[in-house]
Amino acid sequence: MIPTEITEKLHALATKLYVSDVALLAGRLLLSLIFLHEGVTLATHFEAAAKAMATQGVGLPLFVATIALQLGAGLSVATGLLTRLGGIGLGLFCLSTALLFHTNFASQNELLHFEKDLAISGGMFVLAAAGAGRISLDWLLGLYLRKRQRDKEMVRALLALENDFTVDVRLPV
Repeated sequence: MIPTEITEKLHALATKLYVSDVALLAGRLLLSLIFLHEGVTLATHFEAAAKAMATQGVGLPLFVATIALQLGAGLSVATGLLTRLGGIGLGLFCLSTALLFHTNFASQNELLHFEKDLAISGGMFVLAAAGAGRISLDWLLGLYLRKRQRDKEMVRALLALENDFTVDVRLPV
């Protein structure tokens, strides 16, 4: 077997097994984990976290919005429901976090957090572009909506046939 034949067979196998969908699922779960963990941690230690955020200039409404974004968009990405929207939201969140809170590049720790936030942001934007894949609630919802649309079209067609179908019955008088 020559290398091109091997490549073709591997490609066919990967396509058949939906390897890209499994990779998207794994990526979604790994990316969402940090946000779900952080959101739950902030929510369970609300008072202490709110005080710590206040020292950084983050007010209570923004702090609550941050928790809601991390939990809501984190669940969105993990479950694959409205994944593109969740990915864009978390991507912008990470980008703004990097630019607003991790700009002291003299500190190796701050530089690391800056780079980490940029990398996660990039991953979220890639996810927003690629979508959730077949192993997601987005995919299942899409299947359901397409089936409903086909059903509606079928009913519409049957009703149109019924309305066009008239029997002209004449009684002998």
